[in-house]
Order: sequence, then structure tokens, then C-alpha cells
Amino acid sequence: MYVRKIAALCTPVGRIATWARFSRLSCRDATGETVLHRRVAAPGGLMNVWSCGGDPARPGVCGTGDAGELVGRSRESAELARLLTAHRLVTVTGRAGVGKSRLATAVGARWPLVHVHGQGDCSRALTEVPSTGVLLLDDVDPVHRATVGRVRRLLDAAPGLRVLVTARQALGLGEERVLRLSPLAATGPDVPPAVDLFLRRARAASDGFRAEGSDLRAVERICRSLEGVPLALELAAEQLAFQRVGDLAAVLEVHQCWLHGEGPALRRHRSLRATVGASYALCEREARIVWGRASVLAGAFDESTAAFLCGGGGVEPHRVPSLLAGLAAINVLEPVRDPGGPRPPRYRMTRAARDFGAERLRAAGECETALERRATHARQLAATAQHLWASGRQDQAVALVQEEQEELTAVLNQAVHRPDQGVTALQTVLGLWFWWVVYGRGEQGLDYLLRLLPLCPEANPASRHGRWLAAWLSARRDPQAARILLGPAWPQAVLAGDTTTIGQIAHVQGLIALHEGDPRGAVEHFAESARTLPARPAYGPSPAVALATRAVTQTALAPGAARRTARRALSRREIRDDAWGTLLARYALAYVDHHQGRDTRAAGRARRTLATLDHAPALPHGHEALRALVTDIESGTRDRRPLPPLPRPRGASTPEVPTETASGTSRR
Repeated sequence: MYVRKIAALCTPVGRIATWARFSRLSCRDATGETVLHRRVAAPGGLMNVWSCGGDPARPGVCGTGDAGELVGRSRESAELARLLTAHRLVTVTGRAGVGKSRLATAVGARWPLVHVHGQGDCSRALTEVPSTGVLLLDDVDPVHRATVGRVRRLLDAAPGLRVLVTARQALGLGEERVLRLSPLAATGPDVPPAVDLFLRRARAASDGFRAEGSDLRAVERICRSLEGVPLALELAAEQLAFQRVGDLAAVLEVHQCWLHGEGPALRRHRSLRATVGASYALCEREARIVWGRASVLAGAFDESTAAFLCGGGGVEPHRVPSLLAGLAAINVLEPVRDPGGPRPPRYRMTRAARDFGAERLRAAGECETALERRATHARQLAATAQHLWASGRQDQAVALVQEEQEELTAVLNQAVHRPDQGVTALQTVLGLWFWWVVYGRGEQGLDYLLRLLPLCPEANPASRHGRWLAAWLSARRDPQAARILLGPAWPQAVLAGDTTTIGQIAHVQGLIALHEGDPRGAVEHFAESARTLPARPAYGPSPAVALATRAVTQTALAPGAARRTARRALSRREIRDDAWGTLLARYALAYVDHHQGRDTRAAGRARRTLATLDHAPALPHGHEALRALVTDIESGTRDRRPLPPLPRPRGASTPEVPTETASGTSRR
């Protein structure tokens, strides 16, 4: 009722002034400026705001000190100015500390500006707004619901008024235009904006600071660790008065919520923990629990992963997707792909939010449980990928591992330091065997295996499977180490009646013989492997792979037999579901053709096989051999030795092999 009377009686300028008089709560601050403390009734409760008198030609800076020069924000400044020119309500959103208030203040100053702070921290503002002015409602998150109704009434009361809002999430009004402010780019050509901002603040904090060589690389590491968040960069730059830049970079890569400074006037801006904590305070209890539990996830994750990890203990699993959406709305989570798209949404927790959530998780005593669930989930992901590979959906298996690679890597890197997770992590590595062998990650996989095998009891089946896989990955580089790894695995497989592992060991023995210069022995081992392996093994090479490898090895000994072996591989019924086996078998047949002088046929086979890889999510091992074969044919080379069909770890030293001690325990 009062709003309608104000609108009816006043001009656009007078409406704001009458609204101020209507509050009837005035005082003076320490500088003598008039301060109006308004309590505006709105749905959902009372909203306390401070509005301060000042010069209409300058912005009333609220609680942030001097806004200073905006660094790396020219595009955002132009876009915000365009939105304010064309629309009456604009909201700047973004994660905590990204610079929403500073950008809004700088751009809003192009118009007569009144700066109103949602939490009452303001020390200066204007007492009236002309009809073409801008009302800046800064940091309204604590009173978000009340602000929605208040903004709607203000726009109705003053048709010429523009309202600029800064918040972690949009108001949701129909006429609202939203500018989402992202962090500064931390990588790129020349000097990225995040690095530029850090260097400017560092020179102000530490006289004579110069970043060259290793120091500049440390600055770049800091900017990447802090994800280009301006407040975090400024707080970190202040620390250079107390420690070296290299030491600071190392600490921030581990944890960053400890960052603090004395410069910002707003208390929540004086530490990164307080800044993120302001978002935490806005969340309901269930959202806080999900925030803490999901903080153990280092990479992107989907709703099903979060439901598995966060469900229970006060949170119903079916509630997790909506809670994730709420955390994404306040920029604690960032969508990795469009939440409204055809594929299920995926999220990534911002680094500062993850560190803060980890603190809350430890305080709640749930850290160990969350880490155990995370390791179990990684094992389930690997098992799913392994099943997809074995069932003929190899592209899907590769796509799944690519999507989850960051999280899987983080889990395995942590597990090598936790003996209690050794068996689970080793099973995860085994489930990803094709990722290490077929897609050129042999060095990484071998490193995990050699570090996890000592943590796994010898009696556990995962131990013999792990030794077989480690031997496969090291056969080319160090055949003797591969033999040592296979030593305990062979009798264990025989005693357990594990014919699959026996066939896999025979395949590795063939590779060892091949690299030791015994092609005839290698041919026999590959033949035994093809006879012993089941048609569709749950893991490891298929009979078609063993036959293709045998055919390549036979070529120099008996080309006719090699051709028959390659055709046997291609004629197997299950090869239709084995894309990698098909590729190797076709390579073997093309190689035999080339060896026998049928270059046109060999080139045609090789090119057709390469064409099938055009849309593959990743290039499997074997494509290099096909390309080399085409190059040989085009150049007229005929005496090139065949490329062995096994992974080629790059630049690694000879591995330390787990061996049996007199007490029966393993050592490295």
C-alpha cells in the first residue's frame, strides 16, 4: 500500500527520497555523512541495508576499499555496460571472490549511482538517484528471497530506475538479464590476466618483486592452483612479504583456504575461508553434508557418483541431484556440460570450495568413510569399463575412462600411500588393463602396479593378475624383469585352475621370447595362448590378438603359414565384437601381403583399416604400425622389421620388480 502511495505522489527522483524519509531511521557516521538505515518489509523477513550520502559523480564504494583498475575485464565491462543501457534489471553472478562487486561498482559509476549493501557494511552511498541513475544492490545472497520482492516493488515504483545486483545466484525475475562472471584466465599466450593481476599486487606487497625464470613459473602455478579467482590472487600476492614465491606455490597446490590479508574492508574478504564460508552459511543442512562429502572428488562427477558417495547419514540418495543443482546455483559447483542437455549433468567443485568442504568433512569425522567410498566407486567404474570392453562396446569403455580419467588418477595416486586401499586400487588398475596396454599409458600403469603389488597379499587373485599385467607392460623394455614378475604367477594360476591367466602368461612369454631374439619360441607361446584363452576373456588379450601377434612373428619364418594364421584370426566368430583384435589381425594380413610383394593389396587393407579409426574416441595401439606400413609401401621399403604389437612406455627406466624374500614377503 505504501509503495503505491509513493509511486502516485512522487517523481522518479522524489520516490527514492520519499522512500528514504519513510524509513525514518537516520544517523551520521564517523565522517559526518548522512546514513539511512532502512528496514524494508518484504516476503520472507526483514532486510537490513545501509545507504550513505556521497558525491553523485562518483560511485559509493561499499566495503571493498578502492576498486582500483580492473585487470582482464574489458570484455565483461563492455557487456555489463551494454546490458545496463538496454535493460532495467541486471544481475552479475559468479563464484565467491570472483570480483562481482568491483566490476559492478566500476561499470555502474558511468551513471549516477546509489550503492546499497545487503549486509549493512557500507560506509558511503548517495542520497538520491536521478531518473537515469543506477541502484546497486551489492551482495544480496543472505537476503536473496527478500530482495526479489523488494526489487520488483522498486522497479514498479520508479519506472526510470535501473537496478544492478551482485549475487552468487540470479534473482529469477522475468525482466532480469544475467552476466555470469568467470575467473580470470590463468593460461594463454603472452601474460594471462590472472598472472598480470598477481604480478601487480605482488609488486605492491613486496618492493622490488620480479618474476623471471623459475619465479615466473611459480607464479603461473599459483594462478592455476587458485583457478584465476581475483580475491584469492590478491590474498596470495600479499603473502610474498613473508615467503618466497616457490614455497608459496607448493603450499597452495596442497591447500589454500588459509589465505588471508588485512587489506579488504569486508570481513568475509579478509580470508579465503571466510569468503567460501559465506556461501556455506547460505546452504541448508543437507546441502552442507553433500558439499563436504563431495569434496573428496578431485575431478568432474555425475549425479550417480555423488549419490553413491553422499547418500545416507542424513541425506536420501534421491535428494542428491537437486542438492547438486542448488550448489551449482551458488557457484560452489561448476557444470562441466549443459545441465539442460540430452546427457546427464556433470559437475566439478571449485578448488577453494573443495578445500573448505574437506575441512568440514574432517571436522564431522567422515573423511575416512568418504575416501573408502571413493575408492570403491573407482573400482566399480573400472569394472564397468572392463565389462564394456569385453562385451564388444570398446568405444564406450574408452569414452568412460576418458571422462573419469582425472578422478581415477587422483584415487590411484592417493591409494599407493594407503596400504588399507591397496587391494581395491590394484583391482581398479586391473580393470583398466586396456587403457594401459592399448592406448599408450603403459608407463603409468606399470608404475601403479609396481607400487601396489607389495600392498596386496600373494594369496589374493589380484596379485597374480597384477604380476601378469606388469610383465606384459615391461616385456619390451626389460624381458628379464618380466620373467621375474611371472615367476610366482604361473604356479598360482595352475593351482587355482585359472586357464585365462595361464593363456595370458603364455602370451607374455611369447613377447619376451620375441624381444630376446627367439621368434620360433615366440610363435609356440602365441599358439599356446590362442589355444588356452577363452573366446571372450573377461580381461586381457583375446585369442584373435594372440593369433595376430603370432602371424606377424611368423612372417619372416613361413609367410604362407603367417597368412593362414592371420585369416584364422579374422574368421573367429567373436572378432566382430573385438575392434582391437580386428585391427591387429588386419595389420598382420597387410604386413604379410607387403612382405610377399603384394603392395597394392597391402596398402588398400591398411588404408581401409585406418579409415575405421576416424571417429574413434582414442587411437589404439596398432595404428602406428599401420601408418608405418603405408609409409614403407609408398617409399618402396621392404625390409623394415615389424612393429611389435605391445605398448611402448616412453622414457622410463628399468623398473624395480617385487621379488620374494626369505620370509615370503615381497619387496621392491
